[in-house]
Amino acid sequence: MSLLNIRKDNCQLDFLSLGSLIHRLDPGVVPFRKARSVEIHVSGGEYNVAAGLSDCFGMNTGIVSAMVDYGIGELVETRVREMGVRPFFKRFAHNGVDGPNIAAVYSDRGFGVRPPVVFYNRANEAGAMLKPGDFDWDEIFGLGVRWFHSGGIYAALSGTTSELIIEAMRAAKKHGVITSFDLNYRPKLWAPNGGLEQAQKTFRTIVENVDVLLGNEEDLQLGLGIKGQDVESSSKLDTRAFLGMIEQVTSEFPNIQAVATTLREVETSNRHQWGAVVWCQGEQATSPVRELGVIDRIGGGDGFATGLIYGFLDGRSLDETVRLGWAHGALLTTFPGDTTMAKLHEVEAFAKGGSARVQR
Repeated sequence: MSLLNIRKDNCQLDFLSLGSLIHRLDPGVVPFRKARSVEIHVSGGEYNVAAGLSDCFGMNTGIVSAMVDYGIGELVETRVREMGVRPFFKRFAHNGVDGPNIAAVYSDRGFGVRPPVVFYNRANEAGAMLKPGDFDWDEIFGLGVRWFHSGGIYAALSGTTSELIIEAMRAAKKHGVITSFDLNYRPKLWAPNGGLEQAQKTFRTIVENVDVLLGNEEDLQLGLGIKGQDVESSSKLDTRAFLGMIEQVTSEFPNIQAVATTLREVETSNRHQWGAVVWCQGEQATSPVRELGVIDRIGGGDGFATGLIYGFLDGRSLDETVRLGWAHGALLTTFPGDTTMAKLHEVEAFAKGGSARVQR
C-alpha cells in the first residue's frame, strides 16, 4: 500500500523535475589553481534525481529546463538523453560571446584533511532566465505525471525561477501530482538575490504547495525560519534535532506529508559516517549508520532523494523507503560525477546490509 496518495492511472511520466542544467568541471584531487585537465560532469540538483530514477531505477522521467544551442549545450543535451530523461526545453540561441550560457560549476574532490572546494560561474545563465508562462504546464501534466520535484538551488537563481517553481507546483497539485522540494539553502547563491531574508520568504511560499520536503535541521532553520530544538548533541548523526522540529514544520505547513534528510558526519574528505531519517504522516524510520569511503561527495544528497522517491513511488514500506535512499546516496559517493552509476540490485543489496566483498 502506498504511503502517499500517488496516482495509479496510466501516466507517461513517473517523475518530472524543474531545474537548471549545468556542466561541472572536475580536476579530481588536484586543486584548481594547479589543474592541467578536468572531467566534465553534467549535473543539476533537480536533474540528478530524474537521471537516477531513470538510469538506476528504470522509471520514466523528464526534466523541464533551458537549453542553449551551442557546443556546451549539445554536450549537456546528449548526456541527458543518454540517461533516458525526456527533455522539455525552452531553447536559447548563443550569441557567440557572452551567452546565454549553460552554467559552469568548478569543484575539486579534496582529499583527506583537505576539503572539496566549490565555486560557480552562473553569469548569463539560461536557466535563470526562465519565467512563468514559458511552459504550458497543463499540456505537460496532461501527459500524466505521478511526481513533480524542484529545489532551492534553482529557486535561488533569479526572482523569476522561484515564481516559475510556484507556478509549476500549483499546476501539479491541480493535476493530482505529488510534489517534493529540496530546500538546499546555498548562501553563496542567495547573496546577490536578497540573502537569507529573501530565501526564507521564497521558500515559505513554495513549501505551501509541497507534499514531501527534503532538508536537514539547518535547512529547516535557515531556509524556513523554523526555530531549532535545544538538543545537547554534537553529532550530526543524532536524529533528535531533526525530528524535534517536525511538529513545528507541520504546524506551519499542514500540507506537508513527509520530511526526510541525510545524516552525515564528515571525518575526512574521503571518510564519512552516513545515515538518513524520514518522517511520514506521524511515523518515522531511520537507516543504519555506515562508514563510507568517498570518491566524490557531490550529488550524494540527490542520490538519497532519488532512492527515497523511488521507494514512495514503488509502494515500499517506510523503512524500505529510507533505506533505499540511504543506500543509493551512499553508492553515489563511490562514483565520480554527480549522477548515478548504480544498478537497482546493487542498491537493494546494500539497503539490506550487503557487503563489499568481491563479486565473482
